[in-house]
Amino acid sequence: MNSVAPIHSDVFIDKLRFCHEIDFRGRLEIEDTTISLVDLLLEKLQIVEINRKDLVDMMMLLRQHEVSEDGSDEHLIDGAYLASLCGSNWGLWRTSTMNLHKASSLALDYLPPEDSEVVCDRLEVLVRLIDDAPKGLKWRARSRVGDKVKWYRDVEEVERD
Repeated sequence: MNSVAPIHSDVFIDKLRFCHEIDFRGRLEIEDTTISLVDLLLEKLQIVEINRKDLVDMMMLLRQHEVSEDGSDEHLIDGAYLASLCGSNWGLWRTSTMNLHKASSLALDYLPPEDSEVVCDRLEVLVRLIDDAPKGLKWRARSRVGDKVKWYRDVEEVERD
């Protein structure tokens, strides 16, 4: 008797609600068969208790795809869109920048030098874009509170056999 491993699939309608809420309305049409590259990256960046597998997924995505600084090429990772989301939501900014730095540290140990250089360069571009993005009054007010108050939603890990 053959044993087939169960397949796990997440289905979202309009919004991804894990540690942070990512609104997909108007974004599902960007690509034909999947969500956009930056939305794939956001699925990983928004995880507060990120694991090694998710960091490796981020690094592989960044190794294979360049970052667009102005969002003009839908076949690249839209750094401008990511920066605008982080600039309007302090919690998402906190988690995303934390994970970008974790990925950068892991890349140096995990990837061969030529690959880690590419990934780290792209991570630096994303961090720069996020840092340079305008921050609103609500973002600045929340940043004063910082980590003293929880900024994310707890999400239970899906159990896999």
